[in-house]
Amino acid sequence: MKIIFLGTPDFAVPSLDILIKNGYEVVGVITAPDKPAGRGQKLNISAVKQYALDHSLKVLQPVKLSDPDFLNEVRSLNADLQIVVAFRMMPEVLWSMPKHGTFNLHGSLLPQYRGAAPINRAVMNGERKTGVTTFFLRHEIDTGNIVFRQEIPIGDNESAGELHDRMMLVGADLVLKTVKALEDGNIVSHVQSEFVSDGEILMTAPKIFKDDCKLDCSRSVAELHNHVRGLSPFPGAFVDIEKEDGSVFPLKIYKSLPEPAGTVLTHELISDGKSSLKLSAADGFLHLLEVQIPGKKRMKADELLRGFKFQDDWTVL
Repeated sequence: MKIIFLGTPDFAVPSLDILIKNGYEVVGVITAPDKPAGRGQKLNISAVKQYALDHSLKVLQPVKLSDPDFLNEVRSLNADLQIVVAFRMMPEVLWSMPKHGTFNLHGSLLPQYRGAAPINRAVMNGERKTGVTTFFLRHEIDTGNIVFRQEIPIGDNESAGELHDRMMLVGADLVLKTVKALEDGNIVSHVQSEFVSDGEILMTAPKIFKDDCKLDCSRSVAELHNHVRGLSPFPGAFVDIEKEDGSVFPLKIYKSLPEPAGTVLTHELISDGKSSLKLSAADGFLHLLEVQIPGKKRMKADELLRGFKFQDDWTVL
């Protein structure tokens, strides 16, 4: 079976790798165009492209997925199946091209957490479980018929980054399982409504923007802790700190620990000047374990406090 693989970031690499290691013929890899990055604006290639080059796979990097020349090149590859893992929205003319269609690996238990940031949003919302799903593409995003789902527990203090690294390996196994089922003619797909319980509320997973990353210290410490976990290591949660001279700087928070303590005065930043740094919230304190200030690397709170002193009259905005 000839396969075209579509993906860009690290999350997609294990799925491509498991296909190659199991002897499948990947006739083309479609990934995002190279982008300039860093001070020197050097072109940065995607993780999927790097893997493809290392394994001598054909790479296509269209700017527009509807470009006629690109579509003709895809047709010439005569693929039986397309597999999508962490890619962008595709036009029907592309996803409907292979005889076996196109299936996608999504980082949630669909129909829960449809959207661009399912891993982040599940952790931010304090979910205790998530999963991965393979489904066939259709017009509406993340709504196609489901093939397989695999549940994955979320640890109490697990970050989105840690969960991401576990999920991409489980997801790769699910991709392989789906391809084998297609190959053997054993595919049975189900409409997503079959996986919705009576009264169940469907959560969404919209893209993360800067405003989503700012902590609201009037919320509970459990909610703040989940918010930090769900945005770590990227893009990172933060609070704005106003100094006595009126200047403001962001304090990024990558790792935290909640301390419920009843009703307290919110929006206070408390430090012993040596090892402890914490925020006051609606029902306790959020201990800041790993942080970053502008111009410095990410570090543990005690490391930061050795050379940077937080003042009592600074305000958390």
